[in-house]
Amino acid sequence: MGVPRASGVPEYGPGGTINYSPEIYSGKLVEKFYKTTVFGEIASTDYEGEIAGLGSNVIIRTIPDVQVADYVIGQGLTPQYPQRNSVTLSIDKAKSFNVALSTVDSRQSDLDLADVFANDGSIQLRIAADADMLETIPSDVSADNQGTTAGADSNDLDMGSAAAPRLLSAANVIDMFTDAGQVLDEQSVSDEGRWIVVPPWVINLLKKSDLKIASLAGDGVSILRNGKVGEIDRFTVYQSRNVLRQTSPAVSTYVPFGHSAGLTFAAQIVECQMIDNPSDFGYLIRGLMVYGYEVVEPSYVGLAIVAKAPAT
Repeated sequence: MGVPRASGVPEYGPGGTINYSPEIYSGKLVEKFYKTTVFGEIASTDYEGEIAGLGSNVIIRTIPDVQVADYVIGQGLTPQYPQRNSVTLSIDKAKSFNVALSTVDSRQSDLDLADVFANDGSIQLRIAADADMLETIPSDVSADNQGTTAGADSNDLDMGSAAAPRLLSAANVIDMFTDAGQVLDEQSVSDEGRWIVVPPWVINLLKKSDLKIASLAGDGVSILRNGKVGEIDRFTVYQSRNVLRQTSPAVSTYVPFGHSAGLTFAAQIVECQMIDNPSDFGYLIRGLMVYGYEVVEPSYVGLAIVAKAPAT
């Protein structure tokens, strides 16, 4: 009979809710599959080294616009004094974890449970921050890069709306990518560094679309065979379950796209410590991450609001 446990405290030994007993189980943990985090790929992280802690600000200087005028001989030139623009990246968000580990469990397990919990906690911090960023991006997108009349020049690209999302199927899913490309083209966004983040069901539609032909994706191996998405119309495609979803006024998913120069993200795990548990024999493993993100150039970021088309 083991040591009695309070209600809600899992058992890490044989017959318990979490079986880490060295008498029965090997030291190899079953691999845990984490949600994919994408913020390091879609955003600039150039300012992470400047974080001083929660509440600090990083001033990001941007290049001012220089105006060009017609020249007439003898008319004289009126000087322009470009205004130095800047964006403040506020490190105003934080996530934490706090896990209890009893002395009994720590001594009876053949695994370093403190290390296991600390590692998993740090990964979960980054997943939580990633979801926070992906859910917030839509509110900062340029008005020309979203909605049913998107396009700074054309004003006729339907990227979907909260009330009327763009319906996607295997037959038309590629069109959404090419329209997103046109949205960025009309903002003079560079071809290099473009990204788009889509949910798993959009990836599934891509695998059933004409993109399953390798030549259309620019890859040497068919997407249908190896599951690799690669690049579509100059976008590097990322899959994530962290994208924003809504059920009202219509069931839909928010698909952000853009260029890495339009978005910045900075994060630091500032504390990861193990201390004595003041109310029990054992330890508390806890961690703290501070972070911030900012859309520094709204015209470099776009949004599609999409939903799966009904089966026919």
